[in-house]
Amino acid sequence: MTTGGTVLVDGVRLGRGSRVRLRPARGADVLDLALAGRTAEVEAVEEDLEGRVQLVVTLHDDTGRDFATGLGHRFFFSPEEVEPVRDAPAGAPRRVLVAGIGNVFLADDAFGPEVVAALRGRPLPPGAHLADFGIRGMDLAYRLLDGYDAAVLVDAAPRGGEPGTLYVIEVDGTPDGAGAERAAAPEAHGMDPVKVLALARELAREEGVLLPRLVVLGCEPLIRMRGDEPDVAFGLSEPVRAAVGRAVPLLLSLTGDLLDDPRRPLEPPVAATASPAVPRR
Repeated sequence: MTTGGTVLVDGVRLGRGSRVRLRPARGADVLDLALAGRTAEVEAVEEDLEGRVQLVVTLHDDTGRDFATGLGHRFFFSPEEVEPVRDAPAGAPRRVLVAGIGNVFLADDAFGPEVVAALRGRPLPPGAHLADFGIRGMDLAYRLLDGYDAAVLVDAAPRGGEPGTLYVIEVDGTPDGAGAERAAAPEAHGMDPVKVLALARELAREEGVLLPRLVVLGCEPLIRMRGDEPDVAFGLSEPVRAAVGRAVPLLLSLTGDLLDDPRRPLEPPVAATASPAVPRR
């Protein structure tokens, strides 16, 4: 049964961001059979021209899956050909999501994507998954349900400090009110972190799963844009560009600490907040 871009498989509702194990049917083509047993992530639930439900998936260990949506990275399987990957058992390897968020057309708002770009090609700790979500708020909301132990959101964070100042901010994962959260669904191609986390909390409640520990690695911007200006602005300001280089080792250290112990108090001390200290977009 499909509902609003999801499908029920073995009692688990699968949608964008769900993890599945591929079980191609007998008679499938050679490429599909070669993927048997691989773990994949659902990118979309669609119907073909005959009205048959298809899950669009990318391989979980495909390093190019966050860049490309074209041929070679996306595969189509029916609900009968996938097995939901349920919560990881005790003792399983820890996993941390490092998510760059921000609009590359709004000057210093591109801090998150620029940090992710700087990390590409560098060795990451085992269990760390790096992704540039840009302004894909819905994608991020669903990815937060993917069984990660912790997630680090990298973004511009205006808090009144000197431009280029880096902040490590603990985000309280508890809901602020069910009614407000249900009204806060983000646009499909918009990144309002408050709305994204509200949607993730609502989805987590519906699925009966826990959200990961949430941390923001933020940078004080020099240039702040609302998004309704007549012109776009490419490139970071000088202090924020310099902060990218400082953010990389800090992020690697932070990710390593979270992988070692997702509940460990963070250093340097963090500011507790019920919602991320990042601007609405």
